[in-house]
Amino acid sequence: MTGTEILDSRYAWTRLAISLAIAMVGNVGMWAIIVVMPAVQAEFGVDRAAASLPYTVTMLGFALGNFAVGRVVDRFGITVALTLAALVIAVGMGLSALSPSVHVLAAMQFIVGLGTAVSFGPLIADVSLWFVRRRGIAVAITASGNYLSGAIWPVVLAGILSEQGWRAVYLVLAVVTLVAVVPLAMFLRRRVPLEARTHADNLSRMRAQAAGFSPRTLALMLGLAGIACCVAMSMPQVHIVSFCVDLGYGPAVGGQMLSLMLLGGVVSRLVSGLLADRLGGVRTLLIGSALQCVALFLYLPFDGMVSLYVVSAIFGLAQGGIVPSYALVVREYMPSAEAGRRVGFVMMATILGMALGGWMSGWIYDVTGSYQMAFVNGIVWNFLNIGIIVLILMRTRPRRPAVAVAA
Repeated sequence: MTGTEILDSRYAWTRLAISLAIAMVGNVGMWAIIVVMPAVQAEFGVDRAAASLPYTVTMLGFALGNFAVGRVVDRFGITVALTLAALVIAVGMGLSALSPSVHVLAAMQFIVGLGTAVSFGPLIADVSLWFVRRRGIAVAITASGNYLSGAIWPVVLAGILSEQGWRAVYLVLAVVTLVAVVPLAMFLRRRVPLEARTHADNLSRMRAQAAGFSPRTLALMLGLAGIACCVAMSMPQVHIVSFCVDLGYGPAVGGQMLSLMLLGGVVSRLVSGLLADRLGGVRTLLIGSALQCVALFLYLPFDGMVSLYVVSAIFGLAQGGIVPSYALVVREYMPSAEAGRRVGFVMMATILGMALGGWMSGWIYDVTGSYQMAFVNGIVWNFLNIGIIVLILMRTRPRRPAVAVAA
């Protein structure tokens, strides 16, 4: 099988299945620190803010890794990047298990975040190279590995954590990452044939010319849109537990609502992927952003427990497909040779948006004593995101030919 025949082929789908398995293991570093946070706080005797520091630093490493590793993938392929990432994660996890203080743990988590990033943006970029007709669902399935990792690993690690402590959890994950990711990465050594790259690049070039944007300009626009949408997205995801505590429902209820969001996010990603194969990445991104904005509005009038469960489910179903859609837009308008770094840049922007929005919502709460204005702030940022996507869409719509008027 050569040239364009390999795109959307059985081999491409097999490669997708392997990539999903890697994502479910490789993203564990992002969720492990959340699972062990209470144990870390108790052992080191620090307050909640200090105990949250390792997670914040993990996300910074995750954001930087999505951007920095893209060039490695473009030049050397995903197998090299994944193998190095597995080694980095294993070293970071091992050193984290030996941490004498929460600040040392935070420093080690930066290393873990860097390695974890390869199983998100760079892996999504690689999968996108092997599909044209079914690129939307392929990217969505790969991106779902992140959410599935968050749903599965906390349950798997609970027994080890309760019986042997958080340090044992990290040592186990160091070994599991090496044993699982490195062998699986070997199956992804094959590179996309030049003929297939040329075919996909010709389609991207035609779309980019129609839009009138250079790759750099479009990447910057998508980066700003990614920051804006994820500032909005972070309000419920980061603060729903605290919101429920303030309302008197307790952290357990908030945790259940967060899980409901993540499960809804998996469904949303898969549905959005199928939709993108019919409508394209830009339209799918616009639909997801608009639905997220509607869901944010619903948080303003409703604060009952049952209604919050419903709204949280709606929010999860609305927002899950947004971030993968950015990767689809990049691949639709930019050449395959730049896929790793362009997708990595936009993914970095979305992660930074989550970090900024999480902090901003907390600051607004401290100033106002309520989350109401934090939700309003998210809605405003969401409108900025929608405006950018509408601009891109309007520039890429086919123009109707002028109709001659009879004299």
